[in-house]
Amino acid sequence: MSDRHVGVVGAGYVGLTSGAGFYHLGHRVTLVDIDAHRVEALRSGELPFLEPELERLVTQGVASERLHITTDRTALASCDTVFVCVPTPMAEDGAADLSSVDAVVTELAALLAPGSIVVTKSTVPVGTTIRIGERLEPHGITVVSNPEFLRESHAVHDFLNPDRIVVGASDAGAGQRVVDLYADVEAPVLRMDPASAELAKYASNAFLALKLSYANTLAELCDHFAADIRDVGRAMGADHRIGASFLNPGPGWGGSCLPKDTHALLATSERGGVSFPLLRAALETNAAQAHRVVAKARQAAGIDAGGSLEGVRIGLLGLAFKADTCDVRDSPALTVAAALSAEGAVLTAYDPGVSPDSPTIPGVQVVDDPYLVAKDAAVLVLLTEWSDFRTLDWDLVGTLAQRKAIVDTRNLLDPAVLRDSGFQLVSNGLGDGEAQRCG
Repeated sequence: MSDRHVGVVGAGYVGLTSGAGFYHLGHRVTLVDIDAHRVEALRSGELPFLEPELERLVTQGVASERLHITTDRTALASCDTVFVCVPTPMAEDGAADLSSVDAVVTELAALLAPGSIVVTKSTVPVGTTIRIGERLEPHGITVVSNPEFLRESHAVHDFLNPDRIVVGASDAGAGQRVVDLYADVEAPVLRMDPASAELAKYASNAFLALKLSYANTLAELCDHFAADIRDVGRAMGADHRIGASFLNPGPGWGGSCLPKDTHALLATSERGGVSFPLLRAALETNAAQAHRVVAKARQAAGIDAGGSLEGVRIGLLGLAFKADTCDVRDSPALTVAAALSAEGAVLTAYDPGVSPDSPTIPGVQVVDDPYLVAKDAAVLVLLTEWSDFRTLDWDLVGTLAQRKAIVDTRNLLDPAVLRDSGFQLVSNGLGDGEAQRCG
């Protein structure tokens, strides 16, 4: 494998993982970010978020001087390939906001030597790679699409052990040079045109969103007919055409990717004049989950349907959108919290990855001890699947709570343990109907 000088713009989840990953694969890496505080922290081995194995790789790379982290974009001038990994948040109309991408491209046009390659790893709408390519072609710079498929809390593993490497290139030689960067990665390489690569990214995330909305609707059916979503999912997942992943119900889907990418694909379909009611229905189903959780919380607190939650103390277990991360961006837990707060509930929350010193979450008091969440609570609501919650002392929780009741939106807890502690359990699609008394 040749030793290449790779540039990465953006030190978020994707950029930092990519930079550390390419270092691990034997390349020299220059990672640039505009946040001076973040850059200084990274040089000291401090990551701004939780991500298993990433801190170790970053620390090793910085110590070896083969991973250079800086705010100086001119340091990219000597790179032969630069990956653009900046945010593409959702704009007001649901489409992706490409202002950061376009700003970076403008700078790279003036920095990079002819023959260089710019790679769009940020998630961008169909046609972006071609559009950027037309801007950079007069500078002798080629643009290739190489979308990321990283899962938060598994990002390093997914970079080094991907299901596939997608490379979208109009120039076969430039595409091959990007493929060569992954020479030591054992994964199928899927070569295609840039538009197909860009659409593949959106299509993948939107399909996962569809699958999750489907699972959540099935869980609601299971509640109604006293069926068990775990058994339903197990039977479905045994079919290799379906697969077992993304069939577990929850309080909704969220995070930094699925919501914005699903909205962006819908915006893309509308721009192309293609009706996509299935995708719109998935978004509507997801939006309804918070109200479903609120109804369960009201039920578990012993309040009649439609009754007021004004002044009712509710404890929330979990704020991050998934376990093993501190990411609360578009977290369904926060959507549920907002819905409860809007009805006047008094909320206390604990999450192993979210510090009480984190930016204020409106209507929620964040504490550093899960047992403080239980104090005087009329009901607890488990929203994030942290394994820590399985091993709580439920006898102690019961002595602290005003009422021994819990809504487990993730079906994480052991009903037998709760039964022994005298808790009322309201699950998510486990056939307990109105509610199941575990004591």
